[in-house]
Amino acid sequence: MEYEPGMMARSLAGHDRNRIYVIVKEEGAYVYLADGRLRTCDRPKKKKKKHIQLISAIPEELSEKFQTGAAVRNEDIKRVIGGIVHV
Repeated sequence: MEYEPGMMARSLAGHDRNRIYVIVKEEGAYVYLADGRLRTCDRPKKKKKKHIQLISAIPEELSEKFQTGAAVRNEDIKRVIGGIVHV
């Protein structure tokens, strides 16, 4: 399975179980996750890939920022996660 920065994921294990994140970085067997609130872009959570479930493709709001290498802000991540949770 392909894990790419910008994809939405749900935590399956740990004290943050069922929390929704955005993948900020992928590295080997690990991904770095941010939610824009507790886990910000500059302090992402390191989690094993087997402990997350991908829940959606890269949202349009984030896709061009990740493709161009532009800075992704915590506010952008919060907005995207809020849209998923409240739907």
